[in-house]
Amino acid sequence: MEKHLLYKLYSTYYNELFLYLYSLCHDRELAEDMTQEAFLKAILSLPDNHSNVRAWLYMVGRNQLLNALAKQKRTELKADIESYEPVCDENILDGIIENENKRILYEAINRLDKTKREILCMQYFSGFSQKEIAAMLHMTTENVRVQAYRGKKIIKEYLEDKGL
Repeated sequence: MEKHLLYKLYSTYYNELFLYLYSLCHDRELAEDMTQEAFLKAILSLPDNHSNVRAWLYMVGRNQLLNALAKQKRTELKADIESYEPVCDENILDGIIENENKRILYEAINRLDKTKREILCMQYFSGFSQKEIAAMLHMTTENVRVQAYRGKKIIKEYLEDKGL
């Protein structure tokens, strides 16, 4: 793979792949390591004619993370909500309210089971289609659609309970 192409891939997809992996494990160092591993695999084994490099990177990163978690004999890592950085805003009250709403949404997403959480993160934060998600998670498109619908319903109920 050409050095220029690899640099372009890295600069284009590093942040979003890292955020995706971090959303799965809630461990900054582990997510950084697995993001690096995904790009290392791209250097070593990505075929030049691969049609969807972005989806391939997500799938490799996810698999690397699952393997690392299995080695550590952990299935879930807890979120570190205290490291949440507030938004800088001229109106402090608006910033506090916005941060509280984001924290509640974060809690709602993290209450979902792993599959629903992963599907919604890939769909809304990474912009993958349900068809692409189905291929990456080895599920049917219909199952992805149903899981996304159920996940959104759970989030909606949680937010309504919190008065949002």
